Amino acid sequence: MIFVVDDLHNKDLSEVYMKWNEMYLLSRLETFKESDLKIFKKAIDDWTNLFIKLFQNISELKFSKLHSWKYHIIDTIWKYEAINRYTTETYESLHKTYVKIPYRLSNKRDVETQIMKIIWRKAIILQKQMEKKYKTSVPLNYTSKLFDFKFSEASEFCEKQKNNSNLNEKMRKGFTQFFNHLKLDFLKIISTDTQIKIFGSVTLNNSTFLCATNKYYDNPWFSNIAVIMDTDELFNYQSNSGTCYAQTLLVTQIVLSNKSLYLALVQWYDFKSRNTPFVYGCPWLELVEKYNFIEIEAIEEIVHIVPRFDKKNEYFVNKYIF
Repeated sequence: MIFVVDDLHNKDLSEVYMKWNEMYLLSRLETFKESDLKIFKKAIDDWTNLFIKLFQNISELKFSKLHSWKYHIIDTIWKYEAINRYTTETYESLHKTYVKIPYRLSNKRDVETQIMKIIWRKAIILQKQMEKKYKTSVPLNYTSKLFDFKFSEASEFCEKQKNNSNLNEKMRKGFTQFFNHLKLDFLKIISTDTQIKIFGSVTLNNSTFLCATNKYYDNPWFSNIAVIMDTDELFNYQSNSGTCYAQTLLVTQIVLSNKSLYLALVQWYDFKSRNTPFVYGCPWLELVEKYNFIEIEAIEEIVHIVPRFDKKNEYFVNKYIF
């Protein structure tokens, strides 16, 4: 990491940053022995001395935290044990998660309302995940096996299928993405003999029917799905109360030596507008060039997504279908 600020050399700033990290990591210990405190004291002195040397001409150094680190932390640990039990760090972390990040995601208008909505969405996701965690699992029922090949054959097989004019455009698109994402996500756990199966459909845990097939009663059918977001990704993407939408391109089973992975390769929808995510009371979406594998069990439900009349790459989630 390189720093340049005014006349200070980047080497000095890099060093003070490194010493801060060393000191901070030591401060995170859950318990301290006497030898740990000696090492910690030296790390504090090294950092504070260099910090004061670098910045004494720039500032009067009237920093309460600097004073606390230099003169009080070690004595406080002797008296009250590990500092992460009583510092403000927990509250600073909560402030970042529940105020700073939601604020950055807002459009800076009616901020408090937007922050509350974002936090509310996170609570909904957590609730859904808890409900799913304790829900009785139903075995997945795969039907209509379309292809069966080994990982060693996957590259050649996908290359052949993505140019197969007998396949629907969506399935060809799936095979275009399949091998690269297979390597990206699962290379560490698969071998050349790993068996890969592609199916046309699967019955989900809620008994609904998911399709990704070139022919279903002589018509192509690639199900649109609602997917429960991971809480760690909630603030990275816009969602509908914790739900994102995707189109299924391929349904696959990867047979490992000790278990099987039940996956769907999907292409994601995103909201057409951050400022106007809903039109006519329905999520207003567009298909984006983003693909990846998801676990079949992450699928919340099959949804009805319809194209917007006379518009290119605009879709609505039909909220009025029963």
